[in-house]
Amino acid sequence: MFNAHTVIGAAEWEVWQYAQRLSTVTITERLRVLSQFLAETDVQPLHAQAVDIVRWLAGHDDDWSDSTSATYASYLSAWYKWLQIVDRRADNPMIKVGIPKVPEREPRPIADEDVPRLLATRMWGSTRVMILLALLAGLRAHEIAKVRGEDFDLTGRVLWVKGKGRKLKSVPLHPILIEVASQMPATGWWFEMRGHPSEHMHSKSVSDIVGRTMRRAGVRGTCHSLRHWYATTLLDNGNDLRVVQELLRHRSITSTQGYTRVPDQRRRDAIAGLTLVRGRRAA
Repeated sequence: MFNAHTVIGAAEWEVWQYAQRLSTVTITERLRVLSQFLAETDVQPLHAQAVDIVRWLAGHDDDWSDSTSATYASYLSAWYKWLQIVDRRADNPMIKVGIPKVPEREPRPIADEDVPRLLATRMWGSTRVMILLALLAGLRAHEIAKVRGEDFDLTGRVLWVKGKGRKLKSVPLHPILIEVASQMPATGWWFEMRGHPSEHMHSKSVSDIVGRTMRRAGVRGTCHSLRHWYATTLLDNGNDLRVVQELLRHRSITSTQGYTRVPDQRRRDAIAGLTLVRGRRAA
């Protein structure tokens, strides 16, 4: 039976996205946003006009961040591009709406002194492993959730990670992670879903577990802040930005720059080195 709050065409779009090998998280979020648009505007996304979309986005100016608005607009853009591909719609209203530019964010790694404080906090052994994978391999929450024993090559001392775009890349193993891996299962998921041992934990569960531990330790930030610390520390240790890009597994070095923060002391030293009177070079 037809439900007035059912998004027309959503099921077909879901199948198409899976065929494109998009992640379940991405697909689920895109469909959720479409459903939210329908519920709040009472306009079928299939038939929505530019003015409907603009009014919906503007109606959330007070409760959505610029980043959230940009993300949701990009979801709608993907939806209308698909409708054009399958000849369900001739026009694309997002051309008139445009997609808000995602604001540049200053990297927010945890402080160096917070690392030992976090690791000294009482926690489950599995939580400690999650934190170490973020700090010493720079793994994202969804990558941590999918870690398996088979991903570790202890002979070659590398960890194979399937990151964004399902690309498989290797990360050199830190000695501490080699020791951790030798004590963890050699096969199967390291972080199983409770009650479903054949499935891995959800990425949100990883974020929540690590986040709660950080708050209990009095450390500000999120699970992703640990990856920011990894990147910033690599750069601060004198590694080339290109090397950091490879270790973060970024396609673009611009993305890497968004993860790394120049330490405050370096910035202060740079300013202190400015002089209004510069010596002449010898002839």
